[in-house]
Amino acid sequence: MKITIFNGSPRAENGNTHVMVEAFMKGARKGGAEVENVFLARKEIKPCRGCFGCWLKTPGECVIKDDMAELLKKFAGSDIVVFATPLYVDNVTGIMKNFMDRLIPGGDPHFEKDEGGECVHIIRNKKRPKLVIISNCGFPEQSHFQVLELLFKRVARNMRTEVIGEIYRGGGAILKDAPLILKPVIRKYKKLLQTAGREIAESLRLSEGTRSKLEKPLIPEERYIAGANEYFDKLLSTA
Repeated sequence: MKITIFNGSPRAENGNTHVMVEAFMKGARKGGAEVENVFLARKEIKPCRGCFGCWLKTPGECVIKDDMAELLKKFAGSDIVVFATPLYVDNVTGIMKNFMDRLIPGGDPHFEKDEGGECVHIIRNKKRPKLVIISNCGFPEQSHFQVLELLFKRVARNMRTEVIGEIYRGGGAILKDAPLILKPVIRKYKKLLQTAGREIAESLRLSEGTRSKLEKPLIPEERYIAGANEYFDKLLSTA
């Protein structure tokens, strides 16, 4: 079982997203999976030109020479791919979007109908990784991930695969630098993430029980909002 995590945070290992990924990886390895974590911020990924060269001139191979050739091989060789990204303007980060756009060589220009009667491109690779989504945002509510839920449902349809796990964390700002009083809360949450990683590795599914626990607020909304505003007031006063 090969799991490849593509982390689209510009902050790489210094981001809150990596806190989630790190715990998930630990659990997945306990579940017997081989796990690789790729920081997209450390890769050269130029924007897609929309030239269709990977479909018409060099089928399956992008004409742009950068790190995507290596990343495409990692993607295609994985049993499970994890898209990990903080939420930027209700969506994935720019780095992640460039990466996703550049996955187009895995497709063929010809059309076919899916099971629902909607057109998709034919997929070249017989092996199609299943998808897991990991994301966090600064706002406390879980409702902010509605766009990502729909986006990756559509991405999975286009790739002729399925999303087998979604882990969304509102109030993610306290994951990395939580005050001492909240450390036990974060430790408990990390253990849940480890459980999620192990479940994905062992059964290719995130159980409803684990997902339900992962969706619960880390702290009350009012407390989180007050803490966030106090934090920004301190930053502004010293700016």
